Amino acid sequence: MKNLIETPSFSKEEANTAVLIAEFFKAKNIPFQQKKNNIWAYNLHFDQAKPTILLNSHHDTVKPNKSWTLDPFKAIVEKGKLYGLGSNDAGGCLVSLIATFCYFFEREDLTYNIAIATTAEEEISGKEGLEIVVPELPDISFAIVGEPTEMQLAVAEKGLLVLDCTAAGKSGHAAREEGDNAIYKALKDISWITQYQFPKVSPTLGPIKMSVTIINAGTQHNVIPDACTFTIDVRVTDQYELEEVITVIQANIQSEVVARSIRLRPSSIAMDHPIVQQGLKLGRAAYGSPTTSDQALLDCPSLKMGPGQSARSHSADEFIYLHEIEEGITQYITMLEGVVTH
Repeated sequence: MKNLIETPSFSKEEANTAVLIAEFFKAKNIPFQQKKNNIWAYNLHFDQAKPTILLNSHHDTVKPNKSWTLDPFKAIVEKGKLYGLGSNDAGGCLVSLIATFCYFFEREDLTYNIAIATTAEEEISGKEGLEIVVPELPDISFAIVGEPTEMQLAVAEKGLLVLDCTAAGKSGHAAREEGDNAIYKALKDISWITQYQFPKVSPTLGPIKMSVTIINAGTQHNVIPDACTFTIDVRVTDQYELEEVITVIQANIQSEVVARSIRLRPSSIAMDHPIVQQGLKLGRAAYGSPTTSDQALLDCPSLKMGPGQSARSHSADEFIYLHEIEEGITQYITMLEGVVTH
């Protein structure tokens, strides 16, 4: 864990942490496969006749913000806290899942295979992370995605649509009654976005949330702008397909709408799924997560769960409590024991 923290691994620059993970598996005599900066492995007694569980977390990090008072690349332990960039998001989850995989690696009594995937580019929703690993894997029965949830059970996660919109007008001199102001057209569309509510509400994720996060227009003060661009961040629930949401928005605003991607879809797992039931037996709470992770790239049922606290992610002087990692390993093992040995 300390070595991971002290080895920079910004998204798309994870080669050195991939080396550390590979060396760890080699030292444990665990065969592994690698594609770009992604590494994955299977339990020793893998049986194609058995279903497979995927354990996944990422080893890339965001860049440290300017508010850090500590060295983000120095692993410091103080009063039970481990400080360092990526300690909480998602180093604690990653090492806990690797430890869990190692616990089950040599077991011969499993009713499931267990795969571990340590992946890249999660922080930028990149296309050379988990997305290029999934086609290499066998069919996955269900997955546990390691993200800091205080080991609570994120049984659903909103998908993400980023829409770039352009309102078209006509330029003219601001001093005369000339032109067709694109800003005013954009404001009408933005007004609809702020007021519209999609009718279907998810029991776990609530309503779809739309937010205008970027707006740009104009070249100088005395010219009526002929174009105004704005970006909509749309958090989509399991009640809608992404394409359906785009169609509704296009039908109700005048601006041109272009989706950056339709890859990041909502994800969920049933409350009566055995792994969820094991977590509930341990007194953990189930909830719907508004944030997006690599779950969005999986077609199988998936549970997001890990040590650490989401509010610490991407924060200055990021940390995780050591006891959170220890308790995370214990809970992962206990929950999986209840599924893989029955």
